[in-house]
Amino acid sequence: MKKKILYILMFLPLCVQAQIGEHRNDFAVGFNGGYVFNEIDFVPTVSQDYHGGITGGLSLRYVCEKYFNTICSVQAEVNFSQIGWKEDVKNKDNGPVINPVTGQAEEYKRTLNYLQIPFFAHLAWGREQKGFNFFVQAGSQVGFLLSESTKKNFDMEHINLEDRVNKIVAQDTMKVEKRFDYGIALGGGLEFSHKKVGHFQLEARYYYGLGNIYGDSKRDYFSRSNHQSIIVKLTYLFDLVRTKRD
Repeated sequence: MKKKILYILMFLPLCVQAQIGEHRNDFAVGFNGGYVFNEIDFVPTVSQDYHGGITGGLSLRYVCEKYFNTICSVQAEVNFSQIGWKEDVKNKDNGPVINPVTGQAEEYKRTLNYLQIPFFAHLAWGREQKGFNFFVQAGSQVGFLLSESTKKNFDMEHINLEDRVNKIVAQDTMKVEKRFDYGIALGGGLEFSHKKVGHFQLEARYYYGLGNIYGDSKRDYFSRSNHQSIIVKLTYLFDLVRTKRD
Protein backbone atom coordinates (compact mmCIF):
# COMPACT_ATOMS: atom_id res chain seq x y z
CA MET A 1 0.00 0.00 0.00
CA LYS A 2 2.81 2.40 0.88
CA LYS A 3 4.52 1.77 -2.46
CA LYS A 4 1.27 2.36 -4.39
CA ILE A 5 0.78 5.74 -2.72
CA LEU A 6 4.40 6.69 -3.48
CA TYR A 7 4.09 5.69 -7.16
CA ILE A 8 0.90 7.73 -7.56
CA LEU A 9 2.57 10.84 -6.14
CA MET A 10 5.70 10.32 -8.23
CA PHE A 11 3.69 10.27 -11.46
CA LEU A 12 1.20 12.96 -10.43
CA PRO A 13 3.37 15.76 -11.91
CA LEU A 14 3.35 13.96 -15.26
CA CYS A 15 -0.45 13.83 -15.16
CA VAL A 16 -0.55 17.58 -14.52
CA GLN A 17 1.64 18.23 -17.57
CA ALA A 18 -0.62 16.09 -19.74
CA GLN A 19 -3.61 18.49 -19.36
CA ILE A 20 -4.64 20.77 -22.24
CA GLY A 21 -4.59 24.49 -21.48
CA GLU A 22 -2.70 27.70 -22.16
CA HIS A 23 0.92 26.75 -22.78
CA ARG A 24 3.59 28.02 -20.40
CA ASN A 25 7.34 27.64 -20.54
CA ASP A 26 8.52 29.30 -17.33
CA PHE A 27 11.60 27.97 -15.55
CA ALA A 28 12.79 29.47 -12.27
CA VAL A 29 15.55 28.65 -9.78
CA GLY A 30 16.31 29.93 -6.33
CA PHE A 31 16.76 28.90 -2.74
CA ASN A 32 14.70 28.11 0.33
CA GLY A 33 15.16 28.12 4.09
CA GLY A 34 13.07 27.37 7.11
CA TYR A 35 12.54 25.35 10.25
CA VAL A 36 11.45 21.75 10.67
CA PHE A 37 9.72 20.11 13.64
CA ASN A 38 10.26 16.35 13.56
CA GLU A 39 9.45 13.26 15.59
CA ILE A 40 9.86 9.53 15.06
CA ASP A 41 6.75 7.36 15.22
CA PHE A 42 8.20 4.53 17.31
CA VAL A 43 6.29 1.30 18.02
CA PRO A 44 6.68 0.50 20.94
CA THR A 45 5.95 4.14 21.75
CA VAL A 46 8.67 6.54 22.89
CA SER A 47 7.44 9.73 24.62
CA GLN A 48 8.71 12.75 22.67
CA ASP A 49 8.65 16.47 22.16
CA TYR A 50 9.25 17.81 18.66
CA HIS A 51 12.89 17.98 17.58
CA GLY A 52 13.60 21.38 16.03
CA GLY A 53 16.17 22.02 13.31
CA ILE A 54 16.97 24.06 10.23
CA THR A 55 16.28 23.12 6.63
CA GLY A 56 17.29 24.81 3.40
CA GLY A 57 18.74 24.43 -0.05
CA LEU A 58 18.14 24.78 -3.79
CA SER A 59 14.68 25.20 -5.37
CA LEU A 60 13.59 24.72 -9.00
CA ARG A 61 10.22 25.19 -10.69
CA TYR A 62 8.87 24.63 -14.20
CA VAL A 63 5.44 26.05 -15.10
CA CYS A 64 3.96 24.07 -17.99
CA GLU A 65 0.46 25.49 -18.47
CA LYS A 66 -2.52 27.43 -17.19
CA TYR A 67 -5.59 25.22 -17.19
CA PHE A 68 -8.63 27.51 -16.84
CA ASN A 69 -7.71 29.37 -13.59
CA THR A 70 -5.18 26.81 -12.38
CA ILE A 71 -1.45 27.44 -12.86
CA CYS A 72 0.16 24.01 -13.24
CA SER A 73 3.82 23.36 -12.55
CA VAL A 74 6.34 20.97 -11.05
CA GLN A 75 8.64 22.05 -8.25
CA ALA A 76 11.65 20.29 -6.75
CA GLU A 77 14.22 20.98 -4.03
CA VAL A 78 17.58 19.70 -2.85
CA ASN A 79 17.83 20.43 0.87
CA PHE A 80 19.99 19.90 3.92
CA SER A 81 17.74 19.17 6.91
CA GLN A 82 18.34 18.62 10.61
CA ILE A 83 15.69 16.22 11.90
CA GLY A 84 15.54 13.52 14.57
CA TRP A 85 13.80 13.09 17.89
CA LYS A 86 13.81 14.64 21.37
CA GLU A 87 12.61 12.50 24.25
CA ASP A 88 10.08 13.73 26.78
CA VAL A 89 11.50 12.17 29.97
CA LYS A 90 8.76 12.46 32.61
CA ASN A 91 7.79 10.69 35.82
CA LYS A 92 4.30 9.59 36.89
CA ASP A 93 3.61 13.08 38.29
CA ASN A 94 4.46 14.60 34.88
CA GLY A 95 7.63 16.10 36.32
CA PRO A 96 11.26 15.66 35.25
CA VAL A 97 13.16 12.45 35.97
CA ILE A 98 16.22 13.22 38.10
CA ASN A 99 19.38 11.23 37.44
CA PRO A 100 20.82 9.82 40.70
CA VAL A 101 24.43 10.47 39.62
CA THR A 102 24.26 13.94 38.06
CA GLY A 103 21.33 15.27 40.06
CA GLN A 104 19.97 16.82 36.83
CA ALA A 105 16.77 16.23 34.90
CA GLU A 106 17.51 13.56 32.29
CA GLU A 107 17.48 14.82 28.68
CA TYR A 108 18.04 13.03 25.39
CA LYS A 109 18.15 14.37 21.83
CA ARG A 110 19.25 12.68 18.59
CA THR A 111 19.97 14.86 15.53
CA LEU A 112 19.95 13.26 12.08
CA ASN A 113 21.41 15.30 9.22
CA TYR A 114 19.77 14.44 5.90
CA LEU A 115 20.07 15.36 2.25
CA GLN A 116 16.42 15.52 1.19
CA ILE A 117 14.99 15.74 -2.34
CA PRO A 118 11.24 16.47 -2.57
CA PHE A 119 9.45 16.53 -5.96
CA PHE A 120 5.98 18.09 -6.20
CA ALA A 121 3.02 18.71 -8.43
CA HIS A 122 2.37 22.42 -7.79
CA LEU A 123 -1.06 23.99 -8.41
CA ALA A 124 -1.76 27.70 -7.91
CA TRP A 125 -4.68 30.10 -8.25
CA GLY A 126 -4.28 33.84 -8.60
CA ARG A 127 -1.75 36.20 -10.18
CA GLU A 128 1.10 34.79 -12.23
CA GLN A 129 3.45 37.74 -12.63
CA LYS A 130 2.32 40.62 -10.42
CA GLY A 131 0.51 40.00 -7.16
CA PHE A 132 -0.47 37.10 -4.92
CA ASN A 133 -1.57 33.57 -5.52
CA PHE A 134 -2.52 30.65 -3.29
CA PHE A 135 -0.91 27.27 -3.96
CA VAL A 136 -0.96 23.65 -2.88
CA GLN A 137 1.63 21.04 -3.72
CA ALA A 138 1.92 17.31 -3.15
CA GLY A 139 4.46 14.69 -4.09
CA SER A 140 7.19 12.34 -3.01
CA GLN A 141 10.44 12.83 -1.12
CA VAL A 142 13.61 10.81 -0.72
CA GLY A 143 16.34 11.38 1.84
CA PHE A 144 19.87 10.19 2.55
CA LEU A 145 21.32 10.24 6.06
CA LEU A 146 24.63 12.11 6.10
CA SER A 147 25.48 11.98 9.81
CA GLU A 148 23.98 11.68 13.27
CA SER A 149 24.81 13.03 16.71
CA THR A 150 23.48 12.56 20.24
CA LYS A 151 23.07 15.05 23.08
CA LYS A 152 22.33 13.61 26.53
CA ASN A 153 23.26 14.45 30.11
CA PHE A 154 23.34 10.98 31.67
CA ASP A 155 25.30 7.74 31.48
CA MET A 156 23.29 4.79 30.14
CA GLU A 157 24.73 2.63 32.92
CA HIS A 158 23.18 4.91 35.55
CA ILE A 159 19.91 5.81 33.83
CA ASN A 160 16.91 6.31 36.14
CA LEU A 161 14.41 3.79 34.78
CA GLU A 162 12.58 3.39 38.06
CA ASP A 163 11.00 6.88 37.93
CA ARG A 164 10.31 6.95 34.19
CA VAL A 165 6.75 6.51 32.96
CA ASN A 166 8.03 5.43 29.54
CA LYS A 167 10.81 2.89 30.00
CA ILE A 168 11.59 2.33 26.30
CA VAL A 169 15.28 3.31 25.95
CA ALA A 170 16.63 0.82 23.37
CA GLN A 171 16.75 3.61 20.74
CA ASP A 172 19.18 5.63 22.90
CA THR A 173 22.07 3.29 22.06
CA MET A 174 21.03 2.21 18.54
CA LYS A 175 22.55 3.93 15.53
CA VAL A 176 20.32 4.40 12.49
CA GLU A 177 20.24 1.16 10.51
CA LYS A 178 18.54 2.40 7.31
CA ARG A 179 20.18 5.50 5.87
CA PHE A 180 17.74 5.84 2.93
CA ASP A 181 14.38 7.46 3.67
CA TYR A 182 11.33 7.95 1.46
CA GLY A 183 7.81 9.24 1.92
CA ILE A 184 5.06 11.64 0.87
CA ALA A 185 4.61 15.36 1.48
CA LEU A 186 1.76 17.87 1.24
CA GLY A 187 2.02 21.62 1.56
CA GLY A 188 0.29 24.91 0.89
CA GLY A 189 0.89 28.61 1.14
CA LEU A 190 1.02 32.03 -0.48
CA GLU A 191 3.23 33.34 -3.28
CA PHE A 192 3.97 36.94 -4.20
CA SER A 193 5.29 37.54 -7.71
CA HIS A 194 6.84 40.57 -9.36
CA LYS A 195 7.97 40.53 -12.97
CA LYS A 196 11.32 42.21 -12.28
CA VAL A 197 12.06 40.89 -8.78
CA GLY A 198 10.91 37.27 -8.78
CA HIS A 199 8.71 35.04 -6.65
CA PHE A 200 8.45 34.72 -2.86
CA GLN A 201 6.70 31.71 -1.34
CA LEU A 202 5.66 31.22 2.29
CA GLU A 203 4.66 27.62 2.91
CA ALA A 204 3.65 25.14 5.61
CA ARG A 205 4.31 21.49 4.77
CA TYR A 206 3.74 18.05 6.30
CA TYR A 207 5.94 15.03 5.57
CA TYR A 208 5.13 11.42 6.41
CA GLY A 209 7.91 8.88 6.06
CA LEU A 210 7.02 5.51 4.56
CA GLY A 211 10.37 3.98 5.48
CA ASN A 212 11.80 3.19 8.91
CA ILE A 213 15.15 4.17 10.41
CA TYR A 214 15.45 0.77 12.16
CA GLY A 215 14.72 -2.77 11.06
CA ASP A 216 11.03 -3.71 11.30
CA SER A 217 11.04 -7.52 11.14
CA LYS A 218 9.68 -9.72 13.93
CA ARG A 219 13.23 -10.10 15.26
CA ASP A 220 13.79 -6.33 15.51
CA TYR A 221 12.95 -4.24 18.58
CA PHE A 222 10.79 -1.64 16.78
CA SER A 223 8.03 -2.57 14.34
CA ARG A 224 7.80 1.05 13.17
CA SER A 225 10.24 3.99 13.33
CA ASN A 226 9.32 6.48 10.61
CA HIS A 227 9.75 10.25 10.33
CA GLN A 228 6.90 12.74 10.67
CA SER A 229 7.72 16.40 10.02
CA ILE A 230 6.05 19.80 10.05
CA ILE A 231 8.01 22.33 7.98
CA VAL A 232 7.66 26.10 7.69
CA LYS A 233 9.78 27.72 4.99
CA LEU A 234 10.33 30.73 2.78
CA THR A 235 11.38 30.26 -0.86
CA TYR A 236 12.74 32.77 -3.36
CA LEU A 237 12.68 32.02 -7.11
CA PHE A 238 13.82 34.09 -10.07
CA ASP A 239 12.90 33.40 -13.70
CA LEU A 240 15.52 32.10 -16.11
CA VAL A 241 12.99 31.37 -18.87
CA ARG A 242 9.61 33.09 -19.12
CA THR A 243 6.77 32.68 -21.60
CA LYS A 244 6.23 35.74 -23.78
CA ARG A 245 2.84 37.34 -23.09
CA ASP A 246 1.05 40.20 -24.81
